[in-house]
Amino acid sequence: MGGALDRQAILAATETALRRHGPDKTTVVDVARSLGVSHGSVYRHFPSKTALREAVTRRWLESTHQELAVIAADPAVPPPERLRSWLTCLFSTSREQATRDPQLHATYWALVTEQSDVRDEHVADLTRQIRGILAAGVGDGSIAVADPAVTARAIVHATARFHHPAHAHAWRTRPTIAAEFDDVAAIVVRAVTRGGR
Repeated sequence: MGGALDRQAILAATETALRRHGPDKTTVVDVARSLGVSHGSVYRHFPSKTALREAVTRRWLESTHQELAVIAADPAVPPPERLRSWLTCLFSTSREQATRDPQLHATYWALVTEQSDVRDEHVADLTRQIRGILAAGVGDGSIAVADPAVTARAIVHATARFHHPAHAHAWRTRPTIAAEFDDVAAIVVRAVTRGGR
């Protein structure tokens, strides 16, 4: 398999190892062994264990970003409704990933606590998508905010309880979490909608 080894094969093997052993116990040696290569072969593609975990987490988050991007860019949906749908998708996807894929979610949380670039990139992408929705609303008159970029950052922070991995336990165990999300999302959308509709 040595000649066929590429980044995607390594990332897939790392995801499998992380799901099996968790972020604290998974090593590059585990990944290499599952691929039938030396750990040096893995290091030729990824210079460190952290770089490998970051690449896996980026790939894992990418599906969420793509789904959100489709919602954010849908011109058929009025921007206030689009913002509500986008926030709902972010919460439901975060909640589903934490439940369905707890070890990869734990990997992302580990990177967050390490101040990894992955966290900053993820937040920047979320903020950029919200800014686009708000700018579209300012353009068609349905949203009234002075600065879409500043407001987008504020919305990311205001809704962190529903997408930041530190709150994953509450998503799984708190019976009122969906109702709490609905209340916050309604307030956020009403606050930016022209006329507070």
